Amino acid sequence: MSTLRIVTDSTADIPASLRKELDIEVVPLKVHFGEETYLDGVTLTSDEFYPKLAASPVMPKTSQPSPAEFLDVYKKLLQEDEDTHILSIHISSVMSGTFQSAELAKSLLDKPERVTVFDSRSASYGIGMLAVEAARMAREGRGVEETVERIRAIRDSGRVYFIVDTLEYLQKGGRIGKAQAVLGSLLNIKPILTIDDEGEVASVDKVRGTKKAVQRIVELYKQDYDPNREVVLDVVHSNDLPAAETVADALRAQYTVRALQFVTLGPVIGVHTGPGTVGVFMRYAE
Repeated sequence: MSTLRIVTDSTADIPASLRKELDIEVVPLKVHFGEETYLDGVTLTSDEFYPKLAASPVMPKTSQPSPAEFLDVYKKLLQEDEDTHILSIHISSVMSGTFQSAELAKSLLDKPERVTVFDSRSASYGIGMLAVEAARMAREGRGVEETVERIRAIRDSGRVYFIVDTLEYLQKGGRIGKAQAVLGSLLNIKPILTIDDEGEVASVDKVRGTKKAVQRIVELYKQDYDPNREVVLDVVHSNDLPAAETVADALRAQYTVRALQFVTLGPVIGVHTGPGTVGVFMRYAE
């Protein structure tokens, strides 16, 4: 029986304690403030990033890991055991070249068949929840085919809605995709966005004020998910736990929530969403 190892990238925003517990290997993306370069979640944490973003006179940029960085990680893990297989789960290939870097690294291996690269078609904990589930299955001794089938089912059945304070960061970072239709500076308009089936940011609605935005997210979820079934919630936020708790409370008033986790958006995702972002990944409990 082969040993399954899980690799992801730092945009998965998996809490450090959970990464360590499940032995998930993380390849960091980079954040650039002018001439200064930081490794996402390594040399720049979320707690450090958001104050730095607010104080910075320049808009930070991000960059993907190189194929060589992935190759180093793959070789290290494959050398540990000749029966090791790697499942490498990454940010939507529409949003970033990270997936392509991982694929290129795989092609440079002597035995590329020992690595499977999986497109999450998502971002932040949309990736993280897949990597965590895969790591738990690996602990149970499940094989790569069964694990890929499982995380594909989670990916295809889950949904995310998120609120951003402003579309400025998504626009400047070139990640706004189909959400361009809601561009504008109307007073206190809160865009509600999702990530569509192709892994691209898409506009869902726009409402006036945060309270109405939260209500609208609840309405959208009630269209998609039966309130009589238990759900799992992963609530992400840009260093604003009270805002995340407000959204979670609104959903808990409508659903029986089997598991709830709050996740802080990391620096790379934070560059593109900006402060004041709250999102919810919902799926049925099983």
